[in-house]
Amino acid sequence: MLSGLIASPLARRLIRTALAVLTIVFFLFNLRRAGERAGRAAERLDTLEAVTHAQRQMLDEASRRPRNRNDLVDRLRDGEF
Repeated sequence: MLSGLIASPLARRLIRTALAVLTIVFFLFNLRRAGERAGRAAERLDTLEAVTHAQRQMLDEASRRPRNRNDLVDRLRDGEF
């Protein structure tokens, strides 16, 4: 019975159409997942850039601080603060 059903042209056409529809559905699901992954990667990149910017600012400020008490006194006398 099953072999007779598969042998008919209408059944073969329905099977081909169903396989095409399933292929498209799976492709769309994969696109959605890939988009979600790309969004998470972009969010991680934005976070990393913000952290790197904050670290860079802290390093810049640390490089400008007085090295010892004498440097601090000299800066206060010169009015650099």
